[in-house]
Order: sequence, then C-alpha cells, then structure tokens
Amino acid sequence: MQTNFTPEQLRDPDTAESEKVLRACVHCGFCTATCPTYVLLGDELDSPRGRIYLIKQMLEEDRPATPEVVKHVDRCLSCLACMTTCPSGVHYMHLVDHARKHIEATYERPRADRALRDLLAFVLPYPARFRAALLGATVGKPFGRFLPGRLGAMMKLAPKGGPSAPSWVDRPQTVPAQGPRKGRVTVLLGCAQRVLAPAINEATVRLLTRHGFEVAIGKGEGCCGALTHHMGKEPSALAFARANIDAWWRLKEAGGLDAVVINTSGCGTTVKDYGFMLRTDPAYAEKAAWASGITKDVTELMAARGLMPAVADTDFTVAYHAACSLQHGQKVTAAPKTLLARAGFAVKEVPEGHLCCGSAGTYNLMQPEISAELKARKVATLEARKPDLIAAGNIGCMVQIGSGTALPVVHMVELLDWAMGGPKPAKLG
Repeated sequence: MQTNFTPEQLRDPDTAESEKVLRACVHCGFCTATCPTYVLLGDELDSPRGRIYLIKQMLEEDRPATPEVVKHVDRCLSCLACMTTCPSGVHYMHLVDHARKHIEATYERPRADRALRDLLAFVLPYPARFRAALLGATVGKPFGRFLPGRLGAMMKLAPKGGPSAPSWVDRPQTVPAQGPRKGRVTVLLGCAQRVLAPAINEATVRLLTRHGFEVAIGKGEGCCGALTHHMGKEPSALAFARANIDAWWRLKEAGGLDAVVINTSGCGTTVKDYGFMLRTDPAYAEKAAWASGITKDVTELMAARGLMPAVADTDFTVAYHAACSLQHGQKVTAAPKTLLARAGFAVKEVPEGHLCCGSAGTYNLMQPEISAELKARKVATLEARKPDLIAAGNIGCMVQIGSGTALPVVHMVELLDWAMGGPKPAKLG
C-alpha cells in the first residue's frame, strides 16, 4: 500500500512503525474471511482492510479522529485472526494500537462512553477495587435483566456468588520445587483473574512445582496493562508494564529467572509485546525486551518440560476453546490440545475455532450487542460437540462462554493439575 507521510511525521516512532505496517498491506482481502465483525455485519469498514484505510487516512492527514473512525475501530475485537490469515505479514495489532492511542488523544467521546471507560480503567486492573465492585454487582445482579445495554451486560457477567476470597498465592513468596529443581520461574497473578478465579493461579503454582520449577512471586507486580492499552490509555498501560518489569528484574537479580509464566493468554500477548511497547524508553527498553523474551504461556512451558504421568481418572470429553490471544496473538495452537490428550482427556476439535467468543477484554461490556451474537455462535459450536466440559486458557473467555452455557468451563491448568494429583476442579463437582 502506498503511503504519503511527511519526513516530519515519520520522526515519530509510532507513525514510522505504522507506515511499515501500512506498506505491507496489499489489499488482498483474505483478512475479511476470518474477521468476526465482518462475518457478522458484512460492512467493509468493519473488516481489517476497511479499518486500515480509515486509520491510514486519519494518520496521514494528522487530524483528530472522527466519529466514523471511532465507531469502526471501537468495534474491532483485537482478536488478531486477521494476522493469522494475512499472507503479507501485516502487523495489524501495532497499527490498531496506534490508532487507539491517537483516538484517545484527539477525540472527545460522549460523556456516558467516557465515564464507562474511565470507570473500567479505574476498577478492573486493581484487585481490591474490583472485589468491592463485584460485591455491589452481586446485590444488583437480580435486576440486571431490567437494565439497558452496557449496564445490563455488566450485571449479567458478574459472578453469582460474588468475588472469591484472596488466595494464599497473592503475596510475595518463593514456593520450592518438588524434587530436583529444574528452573526458577515467576507467575503473573494478574488482576481480574485473581478476584474471579484464584484457583487458576493456585493450580498453576502446584503444577509448576510438581514438575520441578521453583516459583517466585515478586513484590510490586500487578495488572499487565492490556486493559488500558487497548483503550488507548498508553501512560497507564506503560506504568503497569514498568512495575511488572521492575518486580521481575528484582527476582532475576536475587536468584535468577528462567521464565515469566502466564496463565491468562490475553495478558501473555501484551507482556510478549513489552519489548515493542517500551522500545523508545532508554531506562526500560533492554529490560522490557528481556521480559518479553522469557515470557511463556503455561502450556508452552509445560509442553517443553513434558508432563508427568496422569494419576487421576480423567475420563472426560473436552471441547477445547482456543482463545484468540493464544492462537492468533501468540501462535500457540497445538500445545494445549496435546497436553490435554496426554493427561487422559478426549479432546474434541471445534468448528469455527478461529472466531472470537466476543469477550476480548472489556469488549463484552462496551459492545454488548456484537459480543452477545459472537457468544451465542461460539457456545453453539462448542455444545454441538457434546462434550462433558469446555476447556480454555483465558479468564475472559471463560466468563463470556460460561454466561451462555450450562456446561462447566474450566481452565486448562486446573485440568492438568487435577490429572497430575491436584484437587478436582470445583466446577466438575
């Protein structure tokens, strides 16, 4: 694609990177076939190719975002299926991230929209605030069906039992390996997940230590920054990134660190991009590149390590839901299914596995209508395989799919932990 940026514009690192992305696009349209919003809406502007044209025009003209640009960029799930499909290697993720940053800086959203986005950014990345908000949502949940649009969507997604109690893993500590030590790792505890489903982090620590990894939880780590990053709130996202890098660097200096292990694939995609996000920060560029380089999804690490023999009777048929952030963002596709099979589960392939479930971070709260259509479509394809349960590797997907099916939706690592001698996941009775 031909571009017309001025030399002055190209002195900006984000614009220079976006120009490279735009030049790689050859207008082929392969991306439209796998874009969830284009599949649903049939509007060219709600496809990656259409959004690329809108973003190109906005950035080249160096003008504030218009309502039309904002509408179509906001509808993008950042599922990155287009990047898997693209034969030209267009790095759409970096382009749409730049567009969102530009929108945040130049566009004044309607008051209600701005208030919701600020509220989510203020609450969700902070476990104590999120836990308090869920307590209120639990009280209001019975009235959720009477509330319109986004408010109703928020109430529907709130867990029936309210937030979970803080976990034993939610503090700085070192958990020794069982048997000979094979490596020293840390686990990103995250923000929303530790409130919604702390059993996932607990299962991760048990699984890792059982396989010879010492697990060090650092002081000062928190949200990965994905939530505010995808809203275009870049200062907040980079502050979260720097805090995590500092925590992991201290662990490295104290006793070495072989991997940052992540069990929420949406977080993993962002952390693996820290090196790019902080590439122009002289104080953090090298450290960020190091952190991204050692970051592994828990299934990546366990596939490389190799599972010990299963000790539990795991005679269950599992429909595996491939989170977009894992299969498209991180290109991890075979490991989760291979691990489940080795642990004794019968794994079912799911049609339309490339399509998003509609969770996409806070997308299900900010675009509830499109999200609901995608959820219904995803649940139908999963249930059609007639599984005993659904396995996933991302808490957002689990909440989204779980709100549309009676089947248990269980995290991958909980199933592997159970198979290797841990407790049976509570959702399986």
